[in-house]
Amino acid sequence: MEELFQINRRDFLRKGGLAAAALGLGSVPAFARRDSVVQLTILHTNDVHSRIDPFPMDGSRNQGLGGVARRAALVKQIRTEQPNVLLLDAGDVFQGTPYFNLYGGELELTIMSQMGYDAATMGNHDFDNSIAGFAKQLPHANFPFLASNYDFNNTELKGKTQPYKVFKKQGLKIGVFGVCIELEGLVNKKNYLETVYLDPIAKANEMASLLKNEQRCDFVICLSHLGYKYKENKVSDQILAKSTRNIDLIIGGHTHSFMKEPENILNLDGKVTAINQVGFAGINLGRLDYFFDRERGGQKMVSAVLPVHEHVLG
Repeated sequence: MEELFQINRRDFLRKGGLAAAALGLGSVPAFARRDSVVQLTILHTNDVHSRIDPFPMDGSRNQGLGGVARRAALVKQIRTEQPNVLLLDAGDVFQGTPYFNLYGGELELTIMSQMGYDAATMGNHDFDNSIAGFAKQLPHANFPFLASNYDFNNTELKGKTQPYKVFKKQGLKIGVFGVCIELEGLVNKKNYLETVYLDPIAKANEMASLLKNEQRCDFVICLSHLGYKYKENKVSDQILAKSTRNIDLIIGGHTHSFMKEPENILNLDGKVTAINQVGFAGINLGRLDYFFDRERGGQKMVSAVLPVHEHVLG
């Protein structure tokens, strides 16, 4: 790896040592030797918008950034270092470059499958080729799209998405579900047809309770395409966090928010729900490492925003 990525990695390991110290467990290497402590690494993207190639070197703000080959290399490197990795996306996979116009989403889903994504949710632009167009491309995805608050029963997507999925990592159960944005007024009706939008707060409470209390998950993640925050009175990730229980982490999208670190918000029970989002177009890869002490019951998180640029490939 080139120097810049090494610097980021050293900074991350330093933070990891601080998290370990906060748990009273010493350094990160000591974590690996403690049978009671499990490290979960969550990698995430949002609003990639069909950005397959890096931004061109044209003097623009984002020149030279992004690119799926670089992201894949970064993900692969992290997987060689960490045994328990989840790779997640918060929607708007489609629309934004000629690749989508030419291939209708096949390329994006094929690449995400090859990269080993574990799950994604749906964004409003994922309807840009209509429900039929999205359904046509789903066979190219070997990972589920999670959408708990869209009722697709009267559409071609009936039975082709899931409300949630449970992953098991080294004795941990991680429940992941998706909540999506209201399509009316945002997407042409002919593109989403008889899709029924369900209240995201009510649905999130239902899903989180199911995952935490019935499925007995140790950790619950919401993939959200609601947007981080708004000046107007709209449901956002901030409002969702304040209005729910049992959600440990919200990975967001839609507003293209470049967050340097997660925001912690107290939920209805006075417990912390973390919110994170890492911009758009695959410029960054979000990384959250959670350390679970199964013996003492505590957990700590270390975050990093990993730039995706030419130095990643070395």
